[in-house]
Amino acid sequence: MQAADEAAAQDALQEHGLTDGLPVVVPTPARVEQLIQAGGLDAEFVLGEIGPRLGVATIEKVAINAVMAGCLPEHFPVVIAAVRAVTRPEFDLTELQATTHNVAPLIIVNGPARIDCGPIASGVGALGAGFRANATIGRALRLCLLNLGGARPGVGDMAIMGQPGKFSYCLAEAEEHSPFPPLHTTRGCAAEDSAVTVVGAEAPHSVLVAIGTTHSDLPFADRWLRTVSAALASPASNNSQHEAGTVTVVLNPAHAQPMAEAGYTREQLQAELFSRTWRTAEELAYYTGATYPPGSRFNVVKEPADILLLVAGDSGNYTYLMPSAGPLGSHFNRPVTQRLVDQTCELPAPSV
Repeated sequence: MQAADEAAAQDALQEHGLTDGLPVVVPTPARVEQLIQAGGLDAEFVLGEIGPRLGVATIEKVAINAVMAGCLPEHFPVVIAAVRAVTRPEFDLTELQATTHNVAPLIIVNGPARIDCGPIASGVGALGAGFRANATIGRALRLCLLNLGGARPGVGDMAIMGQPGKFSYCLAEAEEHSPFPPLHTTRGCAAEDSAVTVVGAEAPHSVLVAIGTTHSDLPFADRWLRTVSAALASPASNNSQHEAGTVTVVLNPAHAQPMAEAGYTREQLQAELFSRTWRTAEELAYYTGATYPPGSRFNVVKEPADILLLVAGDSGNYTYLMPSAGPLGSHFNRPVTQRLVDQTCELPAPSV
């Protein structure tokens, strides 16, 4: 594409439907080359195919979208890992893109890349405005889904409403403020590895569990488990009605610490929540009008490990839940963790 100047290039990109509706950084050859160098892989290296259009995600094409998103070179290795993750078969990207549900890929960053490739925010407002790395890394993936995957609203993306996470959806785990091992260490990585975990997720649902003095005599851990499990088991969610998929649970540090002090590990919290998040056939029939085997009961997910649990955000009274689309027909969108391999977060030398 040729343009007389950057203003004309902006107009052309908008007219050709190559943006997310917001202004972009014009992907000049020099800007794209700088990101390719930062990625540490050849420009023609293929990361995978992005559904539903099955566009081929080469390093160069991903770099073009990352430049448009506003990424700096040090952000690019995280973008590469995220693209690798969503193109893995078990993530089932085509089904996630095409569903009428409002699910979007949430990028969770662990390990040294949280600092070296950012910094990527994990604390106050991490999913909000004001953090360039979070905003541009998440946006780069979204532009790849739009421009390589063809997921335009009403065409490849059939979500009836959509959600803000379809602009950008990225945060780091607050490892320094978590009493639990980092998320990626529970998914096949070493603590010193840098990794992204990508999971299909709705927008965050806030769950209020007040810290400190309340009218209840129950210990905080009991109140947290009761309240969060009740929210997870909402009969209105896809997970409850289909008994499958993944639910992401994000504890803020002031919720995570007392749960650990009460003796709970991450795995024990997953198991305890799993044991509490079920509905009887009669309850589901009452809410949904569907028919279920009499006397049976249904859990919100298939097993405790399907509750993805991490620590992020500022200290306060809220835990956040992100349900998923559940099963998409015969398909299941599963979280994928991808290590940053053969890549560098070093800023390349300026071209002369």
